[in-house]
Amino acid sequence: MPTPTTNIAEGKNGRITAQPRLHQRAAEIQRYGTVTPMLPLDLEEPVRLEMTEQLNQIVADTMTLRDLYKKSHWQVAGPTFYELHLLFDKHFGEQAELVDTIAERIQLLGGISIAMAPDVAETTRIERAPRGREEVPVQLSRLVDAHQTIISLVRVVARRASDVGDDGTNDLLVSQVLRTNELQTWFLSEHLVNMPLTEAK
Repeated sequence: MPTPTTNIAEGKNGRITAQPRLHQRAAEIQRYGTVTPMLPLDLEEPVRLEMTEQLNQIVADTMTLRDLYKKSHWQVAGPTFYELHLLFDKHFGEQAELVDTIAERIQLLGGISIAMAPDVAETTRIERAPRGREEVPVQLSRLVDAHQTIISLVRVVARRASDVGDDGTNDLLVSQVLRTNELQTWFLSEHLVNMPLTEAK
């Protein structure tokens, strides 16, 4: 009889069964805020610690912005409903992709990415929106403010990454995170221009 593996529960009389081993718990294999000490990345541990800490702030803010887009997508109202409903969902999808990309960079550097909503809520610097529905100009302004929060930090961290030789993080932040946020800010800001709809002034 083959020896049971950790994926197959052993029943009475030593027989192999298909019963799942439920409710398992164990100590963490890596604490949050640490990096694995030796990785073949040609980046020293202090550099990777610094970059993963900064990237976790960016990913927490990005997750908050992503969710703010989905809230706005669901709750938008008024004459521009259809246009903004679609725009908000498009931006949501793009922010969701950024979350995944930044989190994977953190893991690649040997760190642990922030992941759960309560941890994100404790970490983000973006102002919490009310649960209820807000007017379109307020929704747009909240989103622009959130973008500005992310953009300002991304510029600082990208320069720092370049200074310490973390070219991969610099490239990610400039070519993907910064450019996406800049473009989305432009789209939102144009909706806040006070332009007459039916009669020129």
